[in-house]
Amino acid sequence: MENTENKVRYSDEELEEFRQIILKKLEDARNDLAMLTEAFTNSGENSTNDTAPTFKVLEEGANVMSKEENSRLATRQAKFIASLEAALERIDNKTYGICRETGKLISKERLRSVPHATLSIEAKKRLQKLR
Repeated sequence: MENTENKVRYSDEELEEFRQIILKKLEDARNDLAMLTEAFTNSGENSTNDTAPTFKVLEEGANVMSKEENSRLATRQAKFIASLEAALERIDNKTYGICRETGKLISKERLRSVPHATLSIEAKKRLQKLR
Protein backbone atom coordinates (compact mmCIF):
# COMPACT_ATOMS: atom_id res chain seq x y z
CA MET A 1 0.00 0.00 0.00
CA GLU A 2 1.36 3.38 -1.00
CA ASN A 3 1.55 6.47 1.18
CA THR A 4 -0.91 9.09 -0.04
CA GLU A 5 -1.27 10.92 3.26
CA ASN A 6 0.83 13.97 2.30
CA LYS A 7 -0.19 14.16 -1.35
CA VAL A 8 -2.82 16.66 -2.37
CA ARG A 9 -3.39 15.23 -5.85
CA TYR A 10 -2.00 12.65 -8.24
CA SER A 11 0.86 13.68 -10.52
CA ASP A 12 0.32 14.28 -14.22
CA GLU A 13 2.03 10.94 -14.94
CA GLU A 14 -0.29 9.12 -12.54
CA LEU A 15 -3.30 10.90 -14.03
CA GLU A 16 -2.20 9.79 -17.49
CA GLU A 17 -2.03 6.17 -16.27
CA PHE A 18 -5.62 6.47 -15.02
CA ARG A 19 -6.67 8.17 -18.27
CA GLN A 20 -5.47 5.13 -20.24
CA ILE A 21 -7.34 2.74 -17.93
CA ILE A 22 -10.52 4.81 -18.29
CA LEU A 23 -10.20 5.15 -22.07
CA LYS A 24 -9.93 1.35 -22.41
CA LYS A 25 -12.95 0.78 -20.14
CA LEU A 26 -14.86 3.46 -22.04
CA GLU A 27 -14.15 1.78 -25.38
CA ASP A 28 -15.31 -1.58 -24.02
CA ALA A 29 -18.40 -0.03 -22.40
CA ARG A 30 -19.41 1.75 -25.61
CA ASN A 31 -19.04 -1.49 -27.58
CA ASP A 32 -21.18 -3.32 -25.00
CA LEU A 33 -23.81 -0.56 -25.13
CA ALA A 34 -23.97 -0.78 -28.93
CA MET A 35 -24.55 -4.55 -28.73
CA LEU A 36 -27.22 -4.19 -26.04
CA THR A 37 -28.98 -1.40 -27.91
CA GLU A 38 -28.96 -3.46 -31.10
CA ALA A 39 -30.33 -6.47 -29.19
CA PHE A 40 -33.37 -4.66 -27.81
CA THR A 41 -34.12 -2.55 -30.88
CA ASN A 42 -33.70 -5.34 -33.43
CA SER A 43 -37.19 -6.61 -34.22
CA GLY A 44 -38.13 -9.20 -36.77
CA GLU A 45 -35.10 -11.33 -35.97
CA ASN A 46 -35.79 -15.07 -35.71
CA SER A 47 -39.32 -14.79 -37.03
CA THR A 48 -41.84 -17.19 -35.52
CA ASN A 49 -44.36 -17.01 -38.36
CA ASP A 50 -44.17 -20.72 -39.16
CA THR A 51 -44.26 -22.13 -35.62
CA ALA A 52 -47.15 -23.51 -33.65
CA PRO A 53 -49.39 -20.79 -32.08
CA THR A 54 -48.69 -21.87 -28.48
CA PHE A 55 -44.95 -21.95 -29.01
CA LYS A 56 -45.16 -18.59 -30.77
CA VAL A 57 -46.85 -16.96 -27.76
CA LEU A 58 -44.21 -18.35 -25.40
CA GLU A 59 -41.37 -17.29 -27.65
CA GLU A 60 -42.77 -13.79 -28.11
CA GLY A 61 -43.12 -13.47 -24.34
CA ALA A 62 -39.51 -14.52 -23.87
CA ASN A 63 -38.43 -12.05 -26.55
CA VAL A 64 -40.25 -9.21 -24.81
CA MET A 65 -38.65 -10.11 -21.47
CA SER A 66 -35.24 -10.37 -23.11
CA LYS A 67 -35.68 -6.98 -24.78
CA GLU A 68 -36.75 -5.40 -21.49
CA GLU A 69 -33.71 -6.87 -19.74
CA ASN A 70 -31.42 -5.66 -22.54
CA SER A 71 -33.02 -2.23 -22.27
CA ARG A 72 -32.33 -2.16 -18.50
CA LEU A 73 -28.74 -3.29 -19.07
CA ALA A 74 -28.28 -0.64 -21.77
CA THR A 75 -29.53 2.06 -19.40
CA ARG A 76 -27.13 0.88 -16.73
CA GLN A 77 -24.29 0.77 -19.26
CA ALA A 78 -25.08 4.34 -20.37
CA LYS A 79 -24.80 5.51 -16.74
CA PHE A 80 -21.45 3.71 -16.43
CA ILE A 81 -20.22 5.48 -19.58
CA ALA A 82 -21.34 8.85 -18.16
CA SER A 83 -19.42 8.10 -14.94
CA LEU A 84 -16.28 7.25 -16.91
CA GLU A 85 -16.63 10.43 -18.96
CA ALA A 86 -17.00 12.45 -15.76
CA ALA A 87 -13.81 10.80 -14.46
CA LEU A 88 -11.99 11.96 -17.60
CA GLU A 89 -13.19 15.50 -16.89
CA ARG A 90 -11.81 15.23 -13.35
CA ILE A 91 -8.48 14.11 -14.82
CA ASP A 92 -8.50 17.15 -17.13
CA ASN A 93 -9.11 19.53 -14.23
CA LYS A 94 -6.69 17.58 -11.99
CA THR A 95 -9.24 16.72 -9.31
CA TYR A 96 -9.34 13.01 -10.21
CA GLY A 97 -8.77 10.63 -7.32
CA ILE A 98 -9.74 13.07 -4.60
CA CYS A 99 -12.51 11.76 -2.34
CA ARG A 100 -15.55 14.02 -2.47
CA GLU A 101 -16.28 13.36 1.22
CA THR A 102 -12.88 13.41 2.92
CA GLY A 103 -10.80 15.45 0.46
CA LYS A 104 -8.07 12.82 0.73
CA LEU A 105 -6.65 10.82 -2.14
CA ILE A 106 -8.46 7.63 -3.07
CA SER A 107 -6.01 4.71 -3.16
CA LYS A 108 -4.53 3.75 -6.52
CA GLU A 109 -5.72 0.18 -5.95
CA ARG A 110 -9.33 1.35 -5.68
CA LEU A 111 -9.03 3.64 -8.70
CA ARG A 112 -7.52 0.87 -10.81
CA SER A 113 -10.44 -1.43 -10.05
CA VAL A 114 -13.17 1.27 -9.97
CA PRO A 115 -11.74 4.11 -12.08
CA HIS A 116 -14.89 6.24 -11.81
CA ALA A 117 -14.86 6.16 -7.99
CA THR A 118 -15.42 9.48 -6.23
CA LEU A 119 -15.29 8.09 -2.68
CA SER A 120 -12.47 6.46 -0.76
CA ILE A 121 -13.18 3.07 0.83
CA GLU A 122 -13.31 4.81 4.21
CA ALA A 123 -15.94 7.33 3.04
CA LYS A 124 -17.96 4.65 1.19
CA LYS A 125 -18.12 2.49 4.34
CA ARG A 126 -19.15 5.50 6.42
CA LEU A 127 -21.96 6.33 3.96
CA GLN A 128 -23.19 2.73 3.93
CA LYS A 129 -23.41 2.73 7.74
CA LEU A 130 -25.65 5.81 7.56
CA ARG A 131 -28.15 4.09 5.25
